[in-house]
Amino acid sequence: MKKLTYKDSGVDIQKADEFVGAIKGLVASTRQPGVMDRTRAFGSLFALPKGYKEPVLVSSTDGVGTKLLIANHVGKHDTVGIDLVAMNVNDVLCVGAKPLFFLDYVACGKVDKKVLVDVMKGIAEGCRQAGCALTGGETAEMPGMYKTEDYDLAGFTVGVVEKSRIIDGSKIRPGDVVIALPSSGAHSNGYSLVRKVFGPADQKKYARLILEPTRIYVKNILPLVGKFDIHGMAHNTGGAFYEKLTKCLPDTCALEITRGTWPIPEIFQLIMKKADIAERELYRTFNMGVGFIVVVKPADAAKVRQALLKTGMPSYVIGKVSKRGKEKLVLV
Repeated sequence: MKKLTYKDSGVDIQKADEFVGAIKGLVASTRQPGVMDRTRAFGSLFALPKGYKEPVLVSSTDGVGTKLLIANHVGKHDTVGIDLVAMNVNDVLCVGAKPLFFLDYVACGKVDKKVLVDVMKGIAEGCRQAGCALTGGETAEMPGMYKTEDYDLAGFTVGVVEKSRIIDGSKIRPGDVVIALPSSGAHSNGYSLVRKVFGPADQKKYARLILEPTRIYVKNILPLVGKFDIHGMAHNTGGAFYEKLTKCLPDTCALEITRGTWPIPEIFQLIMKKADIAERELYRTFNMGVGFIVVVKPADAAKVRQALLKTGMPSYVIGKVSKRGKEKLVLV
């Protein structure tokens, strides 16, 4: 009688080892000065950068959501890794933190080396864009929990900011200006609704637009921190305008956002054309072209926008801060 093995249960350790070996070059491509050798360690080692008087660590964890179902459906897996990194590093960026390192968690029904290497190519690219190191991760093969072709992603990042430079929104006052950095598309939020609007055939037809990776703002925003008096920043993700853009506000303040002051990406124009969705629902679900905001005094707005342009990032003044009424956000 044949002896039962782990492989018989659906878990192939050798395939997992081959996958880890195949991505070593990708991991190495993200190396940063703080990375320490961990050949025999069970955890990632990263030395804090020098020059901080009171360094504060900032952490974040997030995933990509049901955008993965579309990636799987159309067979394109090399961009969702960028999404994974972006969702994390853009969040720690909101307090002025520089992302230091990133870890990934991949869960799947079966290790498909080609698919997962493509995913890791995206993660490595995202880390390079963010200037942070991919220091480790976990690949969990879980037959029975996931279908053979399914996989899920989670990411974790740690950044650092000087305590005196933490941007927490407490300086925001009525009259401040809201500067928007454009999104690259739907980023990684609202994809359950996207899948309602676009059926399987349309998902393939519009795959380029639907799977456009989330924009990473690290190299645009970090040069502003400490140089300008930034009152607040927000990454426009789940909950969008009504929840995420208002998250940085003091209780006494609200946002007045002026329609038509920024370009609406093609993906949202298609969604509005194909489905009857109320305006409030659109702005509560999607970023609608606003990926990140910076709140500053009116006198600083032009200088901040010019600095952003020097990094290659256009920007738009899309509204102002007002005194809080019934709503935290008003579209005018």
